[in-house]
Amino acid sequence: MPLPSAWPGLQGISTGLVLLLGFAVPPLLLLTRVPPVHVIRRELGDAGRVAWIAYGVGVLLFAGLLVLAAGECKLGEIVVGGFAGGLVVFGGIARVAVWAAARFVPSERGRYALASLERRSGASALQIRALGIGLMCLLLIAMTRSDLIAGWRQSTPPDAPNQFLIDIQLDQCAGVTDYLKQHGQANAALSPIVRGRLIAVNGNPVSPDNYKKADAKRLVDREFNLSYTTELPSDNRVVGGDWYGTDAKPQVSIEEELAKIIHVKLGDTMRFDVAGMQVEGPVTSVRKVDWNSFKVNFFVLMPPPSISDLPATFITSFHLPPGQQGLIDGLINKYPSVTAINITPILAQIQRVLEQVIGAVQFLFVFTLAAGVLVLYAALADTRDERVHESALLRAFGASHKQVRAVQTAEFVAVGALSGLMAALGAQGIGWVLASHVFEFQIDFNPWLVPAGIVAGGCPVFGRGRLDEPAPGAVAARATIVAGCLIAPHKKG
Repeated sequence: MPLPSAWPGLQGISTGLVLLLGFAVPPLLLLTRVPPVHVIRRELGDAGRVAWIAYGVGVLLFAGLLVLAAGECKLGEIVVGGFAGGLVVFGGIARVAVWAAARFVPSERGRYALASLERRSGASALQIRALGIGLMCLLLIAMTRSDLIAGWRQSTPPDAPNQFLIDIQLDQCAGVTDYLKQHGQANAALSPIVRGRLIAVNGNPVSPDNYKKADAKRLVDREFNLSYTTELPSDNRVVGGDWYGTDAKPQVSIEEELAKIIHVKLGDTMRFDVAGMQVEGPVTSVRKVDWNSFKVNFFVLMPPPSISDLPATFITSFHLPPGQQGLIDGLINKYPSVTAINITPILAQIQRVLEQVIGAVQFLFVFTLAAGVLVLYAALADTRDERVHESALLRAFGASHKQVRAVQTAEFVAVGALSGLMAALGAQGIGWVLASHVFEFQIDFNPWLVPAGIVAGGCPVFGRGRLDEPAPGAVAARATIVAGCLIAPHKKG
């Protein structure tokens, strides 16, 4: 880990200043051009153009921060595109839903509340959109937190192999296998290793200078561990082409990550140099390997007739419970040339690191959840004056305080439920994409996420609305002023 420094603090301060510059300063600059009479009348004039410019500057700065946080342009563009898509889709759904609900809701109070949302459809859609995206982020963090922790815990299962035996010679295979069976390790299968260097792809010589990335240079600059078998290993999955099976023709099955790194695809011919002898074959299958199983796996597999006559050693792995180290000591005494590698300390260190990372993720989730709730809570404050004015109009026309509260409650429930529904569906969709293409986890559709999203949307919206609900006396005073304004023009004299 890097040593503590002031750089994270400077990053946080810079981020806060950039966001303030993008979203707070432009509207404040507008106040310098407000005539005094507008202040007396509680009017700000036509701020549409300035507001759009302010939002545009804020969005551009926010997109820049996302790209910087992602660390690379491609990932940053994906995140920015996801936010932009969410804004467009959520905004369209919000407008359509408000328009339809205002016309088809049977309840009179509900119809009036939704009609109120429709009258300011632009602001309502923007508010629902913002709430939906904020809730979607929170639900997505909750989903990925749980599945991420579960995946990390399962990445090194308790019964993962912790002992490796290498340098087993051909004439020792039968004796080593029998010894392991006698000591309860019947599943410890031996796999051949043939050391070979990749020298050509499609007839073109291969050297580290052909590649730009460091990992590709390292791979082609050393010998590969080749192996041969007729059965697809249990923790391997063919993702391209067909497994060769018992076909004896020279051919290659390559691991997918290696294929991407060295730019090899199906149909390409790979040539290896093994102890001065050249072996080549076309790539007929691409495999996805579960390296977390800690079982013996290989980047390149070939049919036995292709390389079984070449010099080879054998390797195996198995799980040895604590307190049975005597098994390894007896094996080494019997076969001194065999090398035993105990990775138990490594696995223990990995588990300790994962536990620390899990604790950090859980703290980050709690902190983000608290910050997100505050942001969602504050997002509803900009409509308070409008709701107070509408409440005063209703009171002026004879509505009771109970009726006004019922209309506002219906409005809050509609905004929160619609935002939560879109957030839940969006989080489920994005979570599936992340699980499939980034984390490589399996996430099933969670039917409880939809009601959870609706409740999560309704609680802060309803709570904010009740806290901001004006006192009956304030509404009555405003209603008296409104009624006077309505009646005064009709008086004579």
